Amino acid sequence: MSLDLDTAADWTSIGEAGLDDVVALRRAIHAEPELGLHCPATTAKAKAALAGLPLEIRDSTRTTGFVAILRGGRVRQGSNTRTVLLRGDMDALPMTEETSLAFASRTPGRMHACGHDAHTAMLVGAAKALSARREELPGTVMFMFQPGEEGHHGAREMIADGLLDGPRPDAAFALHITPNAPAGVFVGRAGPLLASTDTVSATIQGRGGHAAMPHDCIDPIPAACEVVGALQAMIARTIPVADPAVLTITQVHAGSSHNIIPETVELMGTLRTLSPETRARARAGFVRVVESVAAAHGCTAECRLDEGYPVTSCDPRATALIEELAGTVGTGWERMPVPMMGGEDFSYVLQQVPGAMAFLGVALDGSDHRANPPLHNTRMTIDERAMATGVAMHCALAMRYLERGFG
Repeated sequence: MSLDLDTAADWTSIGEAGLDDVVALRRAIHAEPELGLHCPATTAKAKAALAGLPLEIRDSTRTTGFVAILRGGRVRQGSNTRTVLLRGDMDALPMTEETSLAFASRTPGRMHACGHDAHTAMLVGAAKALSARREELPGTVMFMFQPGEEGHHGAREMIADGLLDGPRPDAAFALHITPNAPAGVFVGRAGPLLASTDTVSATIQGRGGHAAMPHDCIDPIPAACEVVGALQAMIARTIPVADPAVLTITQVHAGSSHNIIPETVELMGTLRTLSPETRARARAGFVRVVESVAAAHGCTAECRLDEGYPVTSCDPRATALIEELAGTVGTGWERMPVPMMGGEDFSYVLQQVPGAMAFLGVALDGSDHRANPPLHNTRMTIDERAMATGVAMHCALAMRYLERGFG
């Protein structure tokens, strides 16, 4: 079958032709969510759906992820051809679903609230569609099925396994669904799209005792309370508004009874930034503020900073390619005016390979997409028909890049 790369009907037909299978796979994955780096049931479902296709499977040893490689029929031995990577993540979140869907999670405390079930199903759909058109492909497509995106550094682990090598991709793309954009619309931006994601924590040490006699103690609770406020002032007064940071303390743990001053207070939170310079400044500021405020109260403090994902930065050429195709494959393109302060471990891939991520709107027909339950919400749902648009975009990106590069 020959495809006119500029005909909207061709892109639409690619996505719609296999939509029933994509929906069925998404629902099967959704009903059996798995967490972290090891998602064996999800991997098995994806591999079963890919069975019989002309794909070379390379398994990760550090995770249950894998890469499926499709070598195009127009690739000649020794020729200078391109390789493009398409990525879909597979893991769920530790949340209890409240959607009442017929295929809702059967495991309490686990839910596909971030759309990774859809990402995996769309990538399988694209692998099937492109495999059927293998003879037309003038290069190689790598399909990266990755677990452990939700804070487990799955992409980094797969890279450490060498799964980006042999062949090394020349470009990489990923799609992420969003229920807060109209179905079929693509949303993104060049440059920083998503933030770095560090975890910050501190133990403030005082001297415990009877709550009725605080003068005999060194109470760490007032120190901790002042630390939280001082951290916000530090961000507001030392970080440039044009290169922002978000520092949120999300956990405060202390005490065992109403009449006991505790020995310690534990604080934990998240630090989000958009550049290495602001990341370093905010990390240093966190330690300085916690230790200094604790000392002012007669306490000591021990800080810990756990490095999270890098900034997800999109190559302008790759973003322009998605924007160009969005009006043909989907219902249009919306440029994000500013980055989101969420994080993504596709950032590890984009540190090594030029590429981009874009959001795909999946709001239910007739709904107010701005008021829909967002990602990471126990009631998050999607318009499954929009997955046809996602499959089509994966295919369009692969075909167009292999044919023309970023030109």
